Amino acid sequence: MNNRLKVALNSATFLTGCMLTTGAMAQDAGASSGSEEIVVTATRRETTLQDTPINISAISADMLEKQRIDDVRDIADFTPGITISDTGPTSTGSIVLRGISADDTGDSGSDGDNTLGIYLGEVPLYYDFKLLDLERVETLLGPQGTLYGVGTLAGAIRYIPKRPNPDSFEAEVHSRVYGKDHSKDVGFQGDFMLNIPLVRDHVAFRTASGYYFDPGFIDYPLVLREPGVSLPQAGGTGNAIGPDYAANLRMVRDVNFERTYTTRNQLLLQYNPNVKAILTYVYQQTRTNGRQANSAGVLGTGPYENGSRYVEPHRRHAHLVSLELNANLWDIADLVATTAYTNRKVREVKDQTDQLLDLELGYEAFPAFSAYLIRDNNTEQYNDEIRLVSRHGGPFSWTIGGFYNKQTSSYPYVEIAPGLADFYGVGDTNPDDIEYASITRGKVTEKAAFGELTYQVTPAWQVTAGARYFKYSSRLAGAIVLPLLGDPLDPDELPQEGGTAGKSGWVWKFNSSYKIAPDLMVYATYSKGYRLGGPNYVAPCPDPVPPDQQNACALPDELQYGPDTTKNIEIGLRGELFDRKLNFHFDVFRINWSGLQLGTETTYGAVGITGNGGSARSQGFEASFTARPTRGLSIQGTYSYVDAKLTSDAPGIISIRTVPGDYSSPVVALDALAGDRLPGSAKNAGSLGVTYTRPLGDAELIANWTAVYRGNVVSRLGWERTYGELIPSYVTHRASLTYSTEKYDLSLWANNIFDKYAVVSIGADRSRIGVNDGFAVRYYSRAVINPRTFGIEGRFKF
Repeated sequence: MNNRLKVALNSATFLTGCMLTTGAMAQDAGASSGSEEIVVTATRRETTLQDTPINISAISADMLEKQRIDDVRDIADFTPGITISDTGPTSTGSIVLRGISADDTGDSGSDGDNTLGIYLGEVPLYYDFKLLDLERVETLLGPQGTLYGVGTLAGAIRYIPKRPNPDSFEAEVHSRVYGKDHSKDVGFQGDFMLNIPLVRDHVAFRTASGYYFDPGFIDYPLVLREPGVSLPQAGGTGNAIGPDYAANLRMVRDVNFERTYTTRNQLLLQYNPNVKAILTYVYQQTRTNGRQANSAGVLGTGPYENGSRYVEPHRRHAHLVSLELNANLWDIADLVATTAYTNRKVREVKDQTDQLLDLELGYEAFPAFSAYLIRDNNTEQYNDEIRLVSRHGGPFSWTIGGFYNKQTSSYPYVEIAPGLADFYGVGDTNPDDIEYASITRGKVTEKAAFGELTYQVTPAWQVTAGARYFKYSSRLAGAIVLPLLGDPLDPDELPQEGGTAGKSGWVWKFNSSYKIAPDLMVYATYSKGYRLGGPNYVAPCPDPVPPDQQNACALPDELQYGPDTTKNIEIGLRGELFDRKLNFHFDVFRINWSGLQLGTETTYGAVGITGNGGSARSQGFEASFTARPTRGLSIQGTYSYVDAKLTSDAPGIISIRTVPGDYSSPVVALDALAGDRLPGSAKNAGSLGVTYTRPLGDAELIANWTAVYRGNVVSRLGWERTYGELIPSYVTHRASLTYSTEKYDLSLWANNIFDKYAVVSIGADRSRIGVNDGFAVRYYSRAVINPRTFGIEGRFKF
């Protein structure tokens, strides 16, 4: 059945013309005729989507609501060229644009990825803010190094919020109640928007807030009852469910739940429509108790069970405060000045037993040995941008500006092994059973100047050139302590210096478009993107490195990593045909990537760090369309093909155990080779949706069915020889039935209708499966998609 669905999806997409792509899916899913004129600001000036000569997708507010797109993890289903692995609420997630990623897949996603920029309004912050009260979500595919900073190596995603309205009172309430297969809880979401004109035409306040409870469906059946006393595998290394299970272990259900509170508040101060300021405060916090991943059957666990010895809570929250000034300078230019402060904190608790056993320090002599880590990520960011955007008319238009960003981070890290200090006779001096602790602090500062100039050669033909000069510096400090060896633990001790780095350079952009007809445009773009280098947040090794003890630290050449760059060339076609009954966009692209930032490990302690090596190329095409063959019927589709491979070797970048399952075999570092497929992105992906709208008096009945296909993904470079995997492709379905009036909507809906079980990413690799000195290791894991979810929701407007 799945093969037939893939064939049908691919055929329907291509039969619609293969001149499809990014942007058409943004049209109003409930519109019965005509084409919605979506206005976007990706070029830093307002243009309609159809007149924007770059590769941009825009998902409208209406579609965000009707397709229940709550956060960034749902965007890939409706935007070609993006692969997002939904690894649950432990992080923002793994987002790959056009295949630009060389890291292994993981089961916990990521809270930072500077291959792309995520913007809330004018402010960059990599965070999965809930998509409440937005005008649209814009996705810019391909390097955006000219107009955007803070990591747009592969592109950018922009959340465009609705702004305060000083003319009228507005209010909206939304609620959703739902069930989820393989879960015992009921999900709930409630949110509201309130817009109050405090001084008509001059001052307005707008707030949007919500609470989300998403029930979990992953169980942890092997959690230790009393760490340091209970035996982690009471039934042996084959199956932990034995006669001693109840005395040592316990079941914790639905650990990967999500509890999120979010609020966005804006105050508009407007002298007149030409001079105004917007003060914004955003806060969001998310809590969960475990990973959205199974343990692939270790110790008898099932498809929705994880073998961790500990519950693994994650706590994340972010603050954002910004001030944006807008002024029309005598109809010559618009001045936009933004200053912002953001703060993001993440606390992670994770089972660390297998990592410490791998260090071969003899801990397995303690029968009740287990360990967990507590890791904090505290990041503060200050950024300022000022730009002038021309509005004087004539054949020339321009944008010029400056950008400043400073990011400071601290990473306190502690490993705790309950009962181990007493086992070694040092419990009096180490009552907290701390096995290892470190603190690292870093600062990265970026300054840039940028500009673009457009010349309208004829009414149909325009040419744009842009440049950006950037300069950054990076500083790291860190220290480690080993309390089992008698080291004093002083978290407030100033870490020792760990090195500095920095670089400056230029990136360029050239773009031209020509309107073949009023509703048909062809364009071409050459653009360059860059990603800053920075510190690896691992404490520096002492000099000399002490022998015969744990040394989880970084050598001098492992403390910092350098920048990498991309060069992109693409040609696209965008248009509307048949009296706007069909709109489409199609592009082909080729990206050369050099100086890749790659995940690797430290020499001492096998701590994950970033290094540089090799080059790669990504090429393919992206396509989407919206067709309205008859009144009330709308068909939407997307498709993308991404072929991303290394073009040169990256020596010693992949760590494997030479004999899978044999922990007496050595760990070696293999080369990644030219031709290796880049991990994390689907080579083929697409979606096809049908929406039918039927008038019912003053109301409408809207029915939608959407199928989403994600092609196979490789889990790591050189997967066939490095014990990685080819993660299989899958198809999911979603549907909704909505009764809509001017004042309210009521909907029945379901996601993953056929309860498809599918893996989205892999933690570790198959060489890490087996028994290590009598302990069944649990490195290996598989992150899985949400099972069937179904519910009812209502939206009321006042």
